[in-house]
Amino acid sequence: MELFSSAFKHNDFIPRKYTCDGNDVSPPLTWEDSPDNTISFALICDDPDAPMGTWVHWVLFNLPPDTRLLPENLPEDRKLPDGSIHGMTDFRRPGYGGPCPPRGTHRYFFKLYALDKMLDLEPGATKSDLVKAMQGHILAQCELMGKYGR
Repeated sequence: MELFSSAFKHNDFIPRKYTCDGNDVSPPLTWEDSPDNTISFALICDDPDAPMGTWVHWVLFNLPPDTRLLPENLPEDRKLPDGSIHGMTDFRRPGYGGPCPPRGTHRYFFKLYALDKMLDLEPGATKSDLVKAMQGHILAQCELMGKYGR
């Protein structure tokens, strides 16, 4: 499985538009080569370089199995029309929260998981809740890393 963005390449800088210094909208993401028996997808974006420990920027789960694209500026609704559910970020809100490092250049990992089930989690679930619920159900995973600095 491979994860891509038309906004930036793996290991490149994330455009300002997708950060707290810009419009703070989610970047477009696409993926391919997921397992045929995928029942749902989950996405986590986090920053392991944050001064207080890993900072969670996006938690999204129960994406339908035929999903291959997240458009730019995905609505931050707790539950999306296709049944996808936003979890809680470390900004204490659902939806995407873009890179906003206090100083220096940080790495932002967008991690996509193909799962063999829909998850029994409520809107607002944390990254920790999601990771626990995914245990034993991950069919494949991939990641895209972008950087941003101030």
